[in-house]
Amino acid sequence: MPSRTRTYGQFCGLARALEIIGERWSLLIVRDLVLGPKRLNELRDGLPSVSPDVLAVRLTDLEDAGVLRRGATGVYELTEYGGELDHILVDLGLWGARSLSRPGPEENFTLDAAILALYTAFRSETAGGVQLNFEIHQHDTMVLHALVDDGALKVAEGRYPGADLIIRTAAGPGLLDVIGGSVTPFAAVSSGKVQLEGDFADFALFARIFHVAGEPDALAA
Repeated sequence: MPSRTRTYGQFCGLARALEIIGERWSLLIVRDLVLGPKRLNELRDGLPSVSPDVLAVRLTDLEDAGVLRRGATGVYELTEYGGELDHILVDLGLWGARSLSRPGPEENFTLDAAILALYTAFRSETAGGVQLNFEIHQHDTMVLHALVDDGALKVAEGRYPGADLIIRTAAGPGLLDVIGGSVTPFAAVSSGKVQLEGDFADFALFARIFHVAGEPDALAA
């Protein structure tokens, strides 16, 4: 266990968790590593706003805490202990997503964030018995695919040959609006914000499988 310069002075599991991963950028480092091992330059690409010095300190802190390790080849990966945060990240991301609206001009929407967003919005109970493969092109800046197999999901970067449905977003949030429920699948396609190669019924099903509940009442009021 690392020597913690900032503590809450509480003998409490939640307080200890915050001491380990509560510093700025720490949990986002875990977010990017939960999707797979990465080199330092890949972490920098996924967190473009963090300074090199701060990133180095956070990586050292997380390594000292047993959350991640650095291999001999310079690749960072989560330990078994750190990997236990995967479901916590999804639940916390779902909670936070309800307070999101549209990305601001200074906010980055990275590939790792997009992949985790799909895991976060995935409704496994709705996907039972469903077998569909989606290829998603986000604003022509990233391509990923989502494979739904009877309530299970696998998301990864890149194209997927033979995908049942190809979804392309033209401009603006587009697909994020559909997942958030503020725009219907029909309206998204009719407006041209979303373009499809495949059956519209599969897109309507996509919107039911990937869905984030409406914003909190306090924000909606």
